[in-house]
Amino acid sequence: MLSGCVDWPAEFVDRYRAAGYWRGERLGEMLRTRARATPARVAVVDGARRWTYHELDERADRMAAGLRRLGIAAEQRVLVQLPNIAEFLPLCFALFRIGAIPVLALPAHRETEIVHLAELSQAVAYVIADVHVGFDYRALARSVCKRVASLRHVLVVGDAEEFVPLSEVDAPAEIMAGPDARDVALLLLSGGTTGAPKLIPRTHDDYVCNVRLSADVTALDARTRYLVSLPIAHNFALGCPGALGTLYAGGTVVFCKDPSPEAAFRLIEQEKITVTALIPPLVLLWLEAAEWVQADLSSLRWIQAGGARLKAETAARVRPVLGCGLQQVYGMAEGLLNFTRLDDGESAVINTQGRPVAEDDEVRIVDASDVEVADGEVGELQVRGPYTIRGYYRAEEYNRRAFTADGFYRSGDLVRRLASGHLVVEGRSKDVINRGGEKVPVEELENYLMAHPAIRDVAIVGVPDATMGERTCACIIARGEAPTLAEVNAYLSRLGVAAFKLPDRLKVLESFPQTSVGKVNKRALASQVCGASPAMST
Repeated sequence: MLSGCVDWPAEFVDRYRAAGYWRGERLGEMLRTRARATPARVAVVDGARRWTYHELDERADRMAAGLRRLGIAAEQRVLVQLPNIAEFLPLCFALFRIGAIPVLALPAHRETEIVHLAELSQAVAYVIADVHVGFDYRALARSVCKRVASLRHVLVVGDAEEFVPLSEVDAPAEIMAGPDARDVALLLLSGGTTGAPKLIPRTHDDYVCNVRLSADVTALDARTRYLVSLPIAHNFALGCPGALGTLYAGGTVVFCKDPSPEAAFRLIEQEKITVTALIPPLVLLWLEAAEWVQADLSSLRWIQAGGARLKAETAARVRPVLGCGLQQVYGMAEGLLNFTRLDDGESAVINTQGRPVAEDDEVRIVDASDVEVADGEVGELQVRGPYTIRGYYRAEEYNRRAFTADGFYRSGDLVRRLASGHLVVEGRSKDVINRGGEKVPVEELENYLMAHPAIRDVAIVGVPDATMGERTCACIIARGEAPTLAEVNAYLSRLGVAAFKLPDRLKVLESFPQTSVGKVNKRALASQVCGASPAMST
């Protein structure tokens, strides 16, 4: 196990192997097995580019050899920040085969997040696109390289300027021993509830299990044509079942650079898409657009909805308006996955967020004293299982709070369990705002704003929003003349804060309401400034 990671205790390793969850499979070999079985089948579509399984497998092998020639070796970390483009897949499979570890950043991240991730992971390389939606990632890379001593290589898809074109990271395929299935395969990002994002170590064993179980429960097969609408670096679009689950099942992954209804509907019609995953704001947008965007969506069998709770009213509209089924998905990059089943009744699909995919997913729902509550009562969800981590990477002190003594992950999600085993997500116990599926860590944002010279005190609250689920409201006590929202967001942008974290609203107050122990009463604050209690998030 990579230094800085927490492994499962030996008795759990033996249990999960004996039960068939862990089969010694590695992610790099998962692709090779499929390529040998169906070499001529189309695996990847990106615009005019179409790669067969053989071509994707070969590209991964050649890129792995090229990366090794650069000196990238097993257990070294490579920070990957790519949009939805085909190059993402051979790169990740190349790293899997070397045993190097991709650290998956989102395209929306900026200097603050990228420097933190590079330093925390001690990344030796950084992979970017040249320009995406008007943002020049090469300029970002220059800043990051100045601040992170471990970075030795910047690899670029497109015009590399002074850096190395990813297309030139190519060499004849080599025979490689590859990693052990118990080794860490990739580092995902936490949603972040306090401070900067944590890194989530996923092993080959547990992530192949994650992919396989979710592909099975979604009934993916060789006829599946999966549209990557969400950022592929996000756990949902990557492996739940996502692109990796589609490849595991022998289907076709179609990249969508723009999830707008116009672009996505066109691809659904052209590529005969059968399934995709969306966050609730996109579900709502697609439902509205179906009335005015002319496209044949008849191939679409299922939309998966996750990342935040989908309102029952919205869920009920999916089949009548879009003509396809809905599968609700509730999970976390740390592990546990819940799906409504394809044969669930309408009530379960509309009103719940599914049930665990594995019999060995141990779920308990507890009160503030860690005492289990009865079914139907709301409590914090705690979980352990064959694909749920036992600790964050290089976070020993935080792990003592985030995990129980017997190895259960404290999710911070407030849920209730029905007699059927289905979970209903009711909110969050942790201080985080779920803005359209993007998690805004309140403490981090408050710390940035406290450094603003015109702000004496700040409290961030989430307020309900019909489209995004929640929006971010910055409540401030000014020091002299108060800044405007535009000035606050310009200040945060100069610090390199990602755009999705910027406040949507700004309220200037003389004081904040207090609890009986002198803390800011955020529920009362949200009610005071926005006329509502803080919206809880999932």
